[in-house]
Amino acid sequence: MDIIVQKYGGSSLSDTEKIKFVARRIVETKKKGYKVVVVVSAMGKTTDNLINLAKKINPSLPERELDLLLSTGEMVSVALLCMAIETLGEEAEGFPGYFAGIKTDNFHTKARIQRINPGKIMQELDKDKIVVVAGFQGISSENAITTLGRGGSDLTAIAIAAAIKAKLCEIYTDVEGVFTADPNRVKEARLIKEISYDELLEMASTGAKVMQSRAVEFAKKYKVPFVVKPTFNKKGEGTMVKEMEVKEGADVSSVSIDENQAKITIFRIPDKPGVAAEIFTALGKENINVDMIIQNVSKQHYADVSFTVNINELDKAFELSKKVGEKLGAENIEKDTDICKISIIGVGMMNHPGVAGRMFSALAKVGVNIEMISTSEIKISCIVKKEDGEKALKQVHKEFIENNI
Repeated sequence: MDIIVQKYGGSSLSDTEKIKFVARRIVETKKKGYKVVVVVSAMGKTTDNLINLAKKINPSLPERELDLLLSTGEMVSVALLCMAIETLGEEAEGFPGYFAGIKTDNFHTKARIQRINPGKIMQELDKDKIVVVAGFQGISSENAITTLGRGGSDLTAIAIAAAIKAKLCEIYTDVEGVFTADPNRVKEARLIKEISYDELLEMASTGAKVMQSRAVEFAKKYKVPFVVKPTFNKKGEGTMVKEMEVKEGADVSSVSIDENQAKITIFRIPDKPGVAAEIFTALGKENINVDMIIQNVSKQHYADVSFTVNINELDKAFELSKKVGEKLGAENIEKDTDICKISIIGVGMMNHPGVAGRMFSALAKVGVNIEMISTSEIKISCIVKKEDGEKALKQVHKEFIENNI
């Protein structure tokens, strides 16, 4: 009997009526002849509320205790959903992440999955039960509860689907699927019926909030097919994500904006081998992801280095940068939160001449100045001022999506 993994986000479980609706969807899937594993997020804004509560107790937010606190949110969803399933005549078994065999490293608040032992999940499936697993969490080698970062329930679902060789993973959300841009910001955005792992990975890493980027990366690595579907529209087909044939010169498939970016600049550091390595090795050891990096032309054997990080990691990254900068004799170190990142994504577009020029021209038409540029085979990103983000997003979407209908 084939297994389907379903993941439901917090907006799909925000009140009791929605939980009952989700329970009915799950039972309907089982009655079609599938074994079902369900991964859930915390209800509504529970995670944000728990973080705010913790800040009132200890503003420094000690990470080990924060993980312990935040993991409770998903367990509430597990318990309530199991109760709802059982009122429909089916047996359900609820597991916290560590009970489901999810083993992680020791980095709190942003742990990485090391392995999954799905034995307990398979045992309960063999008993014809629906298994409900708390997303977003696991247990470290030190037997401490860890969390997988924002959107970590996506990763839990994809990882479990890979471990149990599920036929399909269904990611249920409050939107119809993956769009060419955020439909809440660009009314002309269109639903994408099929998209490649690579394209969605770049979308997730550049600000699109449909999926956690690590989850997409995991799905690509282990070839887990998944679909992003609307929870409350049963006719919605959503967006299928899978390995796709690459076509040379393919069009831009989506445009995204990321307003959770911050820039750090280290001024006047020695322009010699090993300096950049010292900066970014220090950040890497603290599990801080650096996105874009730019170094200016050397003057008198000195240079300035700018890089971007997620705004949630800014304080930690800035303190580390100050320590390294002082060691290197930097003249000054500054941070800037008044930025955002505009990106275009499309498989094959970098082999299609003129794409970058079209993007820069589109931004120039609406008076948007570019501070940093980054490119890959399927992505071009620009850092602009935050106040210019909205008009930049709409203009670039118009240039590449609306004008190509």
